[in-house]
Amino acid sequence: MDLATLKALKPSEFENAADAYRATAVMADAAKDTVDNQISAGIRNRLSGATATAALRELAAVSRNFQYVQTECGLVSTALNGFAFDMASAKRKLEAAIEDARADHCTVHADGSVGYPAGRKPGEEKDTAGGTVTGSAGSDPTAEALERQAANIHPNPYYGVAIEYADRIADALREATEADAKWEPKLRALRADDDLVVSDRDWTDVTSDRGGVADAADTYLDSIKPPPKEATPEESAEWWKSLTPEQQADYLAVHPNAIGAMNGLPSDIRDDANRMVLDETRAKYQLDLNTIPKEPVKYAPNTNGSYPAAVITAEWRQWNDKYGAKKGRLEGALKGMQAIQDRFDRTGERGLPEAYLLGFDPTGLGDGRIILANGNPDTADHVGVWVPGTKASLESSGGDIGRAERLWKASHQLNPGQNISTVLWLDYNAPDNVVPQATRGGYAEEGGPRLHDFMEGNRVAQQTADGTRSHTTVLGHSYGSTVVGVSAQSGSWEDAKAVDDYVFAGSPGVQADHAGDLGVPGNHVWAMGADSWDDVLVREGGRFLGLGDNAAIPTDESFGGNIMKSDAEGHTSFYDENSLSLKNQAAVIAGRYSKVTLEQ
Repeated sequence: MDLATLKALKPSEFENAADAYRATAVMADAAKDTVDNQISAGIRNRLSGATATAALRELAAVSRNFQYVQTECGLVSTALNGFAFDMASAKRKLEAAIEDARADHCTVHADGSVGYPAGRKPGEEKDTAGGTVTGSAGSDPTAEALERQAANIHPNPYYGVAIEYADRIADALREATEADAKWEPKLRALRADDDLVVSDRDWTDVTSDRGGVADAADTYLDSIKPPPKEATPEESAEWWKSLTPEQQADYLAVHPNAIGAMNGLPSDIRDDANRMVLDETRAKYQLDLNTIPKEPVKYAPNTNGSYPAAVITAEWRQWNDKYGAKKGRLEGALKGMQAIQDRFDRTGERGLPEAYLLGFDPTGLGDGRIILANGNPDTADHVGVWVPGTKASLESSGGDIGRAERLWKASHQLNPGQNISTVLWLDYNAPDNVVPQATRGGYAEEGGPRLHDFMEGNRVAQQTADGTRSHTTVLGHSYGSTVVGVSAQSGSWEDAKAVDDYVFAGSPGVQADHAGDLGVPGNHVWAMGADSWDDVLVREGGRFLGLGDNAAIPTDESFGGNIMKSDAEGHTSFYDENSLSLKNQAAVIAGRYSKVTLEQ
């Protein structure tokens, strides 16, 4: 880049363009929300039939397009801010060098060379004629030493300073040239395909684009204050509020994984971040699945005529050894991701509120992690956070998402005039089997502090939103109750109160022997069990194996909590629609304690 071009360049024009792209991203986000939560939700709530189904399918594609526009415009905005930052830095160095040269009676020429006037060193009898020097960019120690030696020898005192200014100008021009060369391909790569279809390939390109922008904008991004390491939810919230809207948008565009997992941040911000991650991940996994060769025929007749009549083919064995595990992993994760999308697509059905994806990682903690809210917990009057138990995973999350929905519907029926939010929290490594994994307390000891941190973040986000805190209930099913019990005893007793009620269903123990150990009064601890053999086995097995202190479990009268009546026919039936078990839990979530039916 030459001197005239850099002098004429206005970084503010690129910053203005970045603002325009950021505004477009905001508009695309708002349009997506309108499509999903008003138009599509209205159709689901009022219409049915083939026409409505077709309309919803087309609207889903429109929503996906807006999501893509939001994501890509965010990256373009960040890229333009990064380019402007780099060019502004180079321009400031150029302008400072020119100003300093003028102050030292030197002249900067259009080609970047520097002219110096006639002058004499002390002790010399006459002036030495002036001249012109050309700078060299870079920091070659040998060249710099030779320049210093030449300046010391040269009889004109202005020669040395002219060399210095010429080098500074050359450095500034080099910096601008390198920035231009760095950013040109990055910005070109952000051009979208000229069609109306957002394909899986488009979404995987987003991941590539993000990596390119993050790499090129490292200097600019380093200028944004990073979040504190191992930050508390309060510290994370303060950090986020300390950023300008532009910095928030740029950090979100480049680091959606980090923002989506950050407790204490507003739920709508975490939702935006995690939806980006979800769409990109789902596209990548689908493309990876598409590359796996078609599964060969598994069984063929046994030509030896002996038992069995059919045998596994060699072709299938070879295919399975190479691709079987990968295919199963990809299909399982895609099944879970589709369950999340299906929940998004149910918004509006029977009044079901907007969903907020507060946590998502397809491989996190082994089986994947998902935190999904029905309704915004930041602004809700009542929040219920439900923790599932053994075998919970991303792959099987469809059932757990449904249980959290039923908790919302039952709670909403009790308080139709208030905002209710129920949250599926699966951010711990749930045991994969009852024996031996679910007999061990280690999974709860790892997950409990994570749940505690989430609840603290929930409290901070609520107080940030409107200065108040909702009535909050944490519910644990089976081994999930053990996680909840550890969570309740994590942190300090001086922590601000984040939970009002605890509900345990089919609990094998909560690592405590009395309700009062959980940080709330005993009359705000609720438990229920079923008479079925499988639920009795879980609860009594937990007692025997020590998941509750001193062989105590929450359904013991001596535990000191409320024992709710249950009509569950099995260990997994506490959330059946219209059941007394579900209604009792919903009554606690809604704060309608008088509606709870207790054991006599």
